Amino acid sequence: MIKKIFAVIITTILIGILLIGVSELPDFGEANVPSNNYVSKLYLEQGLKDTGAKNLIAGIILDYRAFDTFIEAGVLFTGCIVVIMCLKKEKVKNE
Repeated sequence: MIKKIFAVIITTILIGILLIGVSELPDFGEANVPSNNYVSKLYLEQGLKDTGAKNLIAGIILDYRAFDTFIEAGVLFTGCIVVIMCLKKEKVKNE
């Protein structure tokens, strides 16, 4: 009984902390937020010229962020292989 009460109290405290954190986030689309900094302006203004791509999104992903995207793909591939290995059934040989 005490463990359940303790779990409810801890959960309530964590929910309160998360709600306070979310309330401090800036409004979506506001000009003076970290997501609208120098880098995004640089991508929009000079992205097509720097990358030579016809599509800005493809230029950003394949040129500016290529190494990061490659690492993310490697992590996803490794995770898939591990899941397949864990779920693979072993064949039992009857002798």
